[in-house]
Amino acid sequence: MTYHPVLRFEDVSFSYSSMTGELFSEINIHFSIGWTGIVGPNGTGKTTLLLLACGKLRPDHGFIAMPDLSSYCPQRTDDPPEGAESLMAANDRDSLILKADLDLKQEDLLRWETLSYGERKRFQIAAALYGQPDLLALDEPTNHLDSDTRSLLYRALRKYKGIGLLVSHDRELLDNLCRECVFIDPPSAILRPGNYSSGAEQARLEKASAMKRHNDARDKLDRIEREHARRKHMATKSAHMNPKRHLSPKDRDARAKVNGAKLTGKDAVQGKLQKQLDGRLRKAREEFDKTPVKKEYPTGIVVLGSVCPRVSLLNLPAGYLPLGEQVRLIYPDLNMGPRDRVALTGPNGCGKTTLITAIFSSLSLPDDRVTYLPQEILIDESMRLLEELRSMSGEKLGWVMNIVSRLGSRPELLLESKLPSPGEARKIMLALGLLKEPWLMMMDEPTNHLDLISIECLESALADCRCALLLISHDRKFLEALTQTHWEISKMENDYALNIF
Repeated sequence: MTYHPVLRFEDVSFSYSSMTGELFSEINIHFSIGWTGIVGPNGTGKTTLLLLACGKLRPDHGFIAMPDLSSYCPQRTDDPPEGAESLMAANDRDSLILKADLDLKQEDLLRWETLSYGERKRFQIAAALYGQPDLLALDEPTNHLDSDTRSLLYRALRKYKGIGLLVSHDRELLDNLCRECVFIDPPSAILRPGNYSSGAEQARLEKASAMKRHNDARDKLDRIEREHARRKHMATKSAHMNPKRHLSPKDRDARAKVNGAKLTGKDAVQGKLQKQLDGRLRKAREEFDKTPVKKEYPTGIVVLGSVCPRVSLLNLPAGYLPLGEQVRLIYPDLNMGPRDRVALTGPNGCGKTTLITAIFSSLSLPDDRVTYLPQEILIDESMRLLEELRSMSGEKLGWVMNIVSRLGSRPELLLESKLPSPGEARKIMLALGLLKEPWLMMMDEPTNHLDLISIECLESALADCRCALLLISHDRKFLEALTQTHWEISKMENDYALNIF
């Protein structure tokens, strides 16, 4: 009998102990064979969903039917992945195909600490695929990857035959690989058929339809409330004109005649109409209450920065940097002025991060005038950033939280979390760096871990800032929109060389 893996969430609810509300509430999703995209803003629970699916977290309520064998690939690549040594030592057909598809070499595994994050990611995913899990959960697999490595990864993932869950902000990967997507908006998670673009369009149409129903119900309620108020005013006015007001309380016959006239005349009709209107108003309020819409938070930030009064920000004489025992990065004289915008590009492992670290160390600028965003923020640093945030108060805290909010994350969820997601940690570090009004912003893969809304907001803000920029990124469109000078690293014989364009 053929085994068919099953992953099904039934009325699943989950929250962390530090939260005041639920992260997920009564989620029902049946995942199909093939790749399912998991999308949503930073901090909304995408990684949590993967951990629940793999059995690394247990739901507070509900049930999860999961396959026998699952594998989870986290965003971080601090340590060599389990199974990597077995993969590299194996000589069977599957291992040879994987090693060829992802261009893996035994000697690279032995120098893990000096590998680029993109090179580490290839080993991580290859080891998971070699284990042939029924369920493979990938958390941001294309972070740090150059275009060539991304193509290698895509070809390898297409061959996977189990249930695949893919957390990613890479629209191209989601569109080319996924046949359905889960859109997370706490406490709900909705499965929509089709790739990311079709699912996002469906979500847009659903939102527009819900907003129209909400506005129509509100307009109807407003009309009935105005009519209700008008009739109430007329009834009050009519009461002041009541003939009984001018009759003596002892004149019972006259008062009885007036009452009889009211019951058989206009007052009886008006009373009936008023009751009908009361019913219509009650029903309109009920209809309006049944058409709630999610609160919309404003997005978009302003990065002012300031122009350095010095003629030059950077003067690094020509030289080289070791990238291992036998490989070097050779670079010419490197100079930057106070308004320069520089893109630094090159393949994984060519020394981009090594160079930007050397540049940062060589600067003679005051620390409070340089904002540096590293490629990865380690767990200890993420915890320190969160504690620094919690220790703030007043205007400074409000300013930082406003930046985080306008980059698409909910401040209340962030402050309740035990550990910020990599994307949230980057937003905190960015917000704290912006407080300096820097002369120079150095960013190593700034779009890594950020959701799509955040990337668009950051690009727009950097386009208008006044300070100098030095950006490392594999996102060509991002660089083209923000930079004028190109420092490109390329392979030459046994070394790498930097050229300026």
